[in-house]
Amino acid sequence: MGVMSRRVLPACSSLCYFCPSLRARSRQPVKRYKKIISEIYQLPPNGEPNDRRIGKLCDYVSRNPTRIPKITEYLEQRFYKDLRHENFTLAKVVPCIYRKLLCSCKDHRPFLATSSLCTIRTLLDQKAHDDLQVLGCLMLVDFLNGQVDSTHMFNLEGLIPKLCKIGHELREDDEGLRLRSAALQALASMVQYMGDHSHISMELDEVVSVIISCYEVNQTLSIKEVVRLQDDDDLVTNGNLAVVPVSGQNSAKVASDTMSVSENPAHWARVCLRNMANIAKEATTVRCVLDPLFRLFDSHGYWSPENGIALSVLQEMQKLMDKSGQHGHLLLSFTIKHIDHKVIAKETAKQISVVKVASNLARHAKLKASVTIASAISDLIKHLRRCMHFAIEASNAHADDGKWNSSLHVALEDCLVQLTEKVGDVSPILDMIGVILENLSHTATIARSTISSVYRTSQIAASVYKSSYHQKAFPEALFHQLLLAMLHPDNKTRIGSHRVLSTIVAPSLLCPWSAMSFPIPVKNDDLQNLRLLALSAFSSESIMNEIRTQNKIQESLQKNDKSEAILGAGNGCTRTESNARQYLGSPCLNEHHLTAFNDEV
Repeated sequence: MGVMSRRVLPACSSLCYFCPSLRARSRQPVKRYKKIISEIYQLPPNGEPNDRRIGKLCDYVSRNPTRIPKITEYLEQRFYKDLRHENFTLAKVVPCIYRKLLCSCKDHRPFLATSSLCTIRTLLDQKAHDDLQVLGCLMLVDFLNGQVDSTHMFNLEGLIPKLCKIGHELREDDEGLRLRSAALQALASMVQYMGDHSHISMELDEVVSVIISCYEVNQTLSIKEVVRLQDDDDLVTNGNLAVVPVSGQNSAKVASDTMSVSENPAHWARVCLRNMANIAKEATTVRCVLDPLFRLFDSHGYWSPENGIALSVLQEMQKLMDKSGQHGHLLLSFTIKHIDHKVIAKETAKQISVVKVASNLARHAKLKASVTIASAISDLIKHLRRCMHFAIEASNAHADDGKWNSSLHVALEDCLVQLTEKVGDVSPILDMIGVILENLSHTATIARSTISSVYRTSQIAASVYKSSYHQKAFPEALFHQLLLAMLHPDNKTRIGSHRVLSTIVAPSLLCPWSAMSFPIPVKNDDLQNLRLLALSAFSSESIMNEIRTQNKIQESLQKNDKSEAILGAGNGCTRTESNARQYLGSPCLNEHHLTAFNDEV
């Protein structure tokens, strides 16, 4: 009768719509989807819905897309009814159906979007039932993996606080680990989705807090937990599950139910970091991504080398950013600029930790000259100038302040050496020195500290690129600025400019007036040597030798080696042991030497 109704009697088929014999069975307005759904709800003893029956419903939806609104409405009614009656086993059926529909009916996802988001939001609100929240997170992952535009960006961003709240529940039982892992899976997909559509969430600070908290848990796992967790370096693709390895590709199409990492939130925290690194496509977005990280590191003390979280996180992001060009250099530059941040500007200990982290990042940076690296070197020279200025005027400073300043100076020099090696050419460094000398202050103390920092930088550059100096022409701009510095009103500044010139022109030549040679060992608490280093750019050989001899005497006296101290005094200066002991009271040079400097020049 189907053939007759379609070909022989079309008019009768239209008029006699009430006659079943004149219509094909598949064209009868029978709600077959209700029967299919009722079959799905006939759960087996294990409580899991039948995948074959769900697939049958997906085929029906694909052939009858006009019935999707009625199907979703019917599913929502069943879902909310089961929740009201606290029949949570049956309530899990609807999320499973939606997940299968989102994966199978790709062309009809827009018709499923509104109902899916409502179901996800309801599942995430089930705080007393971890299984339902896990299903909500995994359903959100499937939903995000199928999005091709930013139509639902506003609705999706409203789910971020719910996911972050779930991620902050640091329960140590298996259910807690599985729940946090599912929340971080959803956050990883959310971050990548926003990066694909050039959107940065207003809740990024909270997302970063969740990621780092789980990353911190990874750093403190017990041996028993490490053995229990499977190796998360590589995830094996099975069927339609995506691969998200720990080291390698950074795809956000994360696996929805990969069991090898289902109880390892630290793995998904690292996946989130990779997806955040993918957001950083230029300077503005790099800064937007790094600012929440830096604020968290400042407030929780994660910069400390003993903690290691800041260094580990930034190194991992640096590797990923290096794959996209010079973004790794941007990360390094922003890390160095953070030394001047108002939160840590007066906390020297945190500044030292930041500089040490920057040194490690510079050690692993790409060897390539860039404007970003030149800017970072300029910032380091500025901080080096401040340290030397403090050392020159530290006669009345507190001893603890002097020690912190010495430690900061050592860290800055180490970072400067690492950055200088990554430039690959001495020319950008010399150009940067010329730019710094353009703004040479007329104030004597500031000009001296500037010349000292420039002199030290030129020593480092000469040591690193000693073999290639003969192949370079002297920069005209730098030569012009050095000539102007040689006409500076301050005598010591003029002397320092001559020393900078001699270091650049003849780096291998030991000038008769140079009491210092590179490298100059400065320990973290060696205040005299730091002062000696700061004054080396404009002090004469006799004064420098006298100060160095005094330092040797003090070291000998502190070791109770009186004979060695008297011998050193006889070789270096005409002082007795009792006269030499008077210098032990102050960590810095006394007024006698300050007067000697002024009188000599």
